[in-house]
Amino acid sequence: MQKPDSIIFDMDGTLWDAVDTYAASWNLIFKKLDINRSISRDELAKMVGWEGKKVLEAMMPDYDEEGRQSIYAQVTELRKELLPQTGGILYDGVKEGLKQLAGKYQLYIVSNCAKGIIRLFIDWAGINEQIIDEIAYGTNYMPKHYNIKQLIERHSLKSPVYVGDTEGDGEESRLAGIPFVFVSYGFGATDNHDIRFDSFTAFTEYFMSL
Repeated sequence: MQKPDSIIFDMDGTLWDAVDTYAASWNLIFKKLDINRSISRDELAKMVGWEGKKVLEAMMPDYDEEGRQSIYAQVTELRKELLPQTGGILYDGVKEGLKQLAGKYQLYIVSNCAKGIIRLFIDWAGINEQIIDEIAYGTNYMPKHYNIKQLIERHSLKSPVYVGDTEGDGEESRLAGIPFVFVSYGFGATDNHDIRFDSFTAFTEYFMSL
């Protein structure tokens, strides 16, 4: 792989695991609205990285689009309250690795999450100085490859790579026309990658050596 000028990260399953907080936000709203539904960590973990519309269809098959959006809006607002308090689990080596990588590359985040969630993650993790820009699915409801291209155009990136943990991340990277770096410790599995790492520390060491 040629040396990139920038690294665009997925968030969930790549930089942190906040599935417990995400599940709690769903279950508290289901309870509040007296909806006979609960979501387990394992069930939700399988949906990490999906676009919002697909998640809502799987989560609430008995509701129409308007009903799903109404409930999800409440889930998102509660999630914004919970995340600064309960956060998630930052993967080993992420904070230290981003500090090192930021000295050599431009760093960005593109995630299929609601608007405002990436910023909450950045603040919680204390990585404001390392992340130049971010785009969430909830800002425009466009696929990940579209938002990757948006970042590339916005910052005139010459040779970016995308780092993610699912097969979907690999597919979206291909559609964006950039290399895909797979990290195996997250929520997914795929052979559709240009290079693979089993830890964030190994990923950091490799890219610092380029």
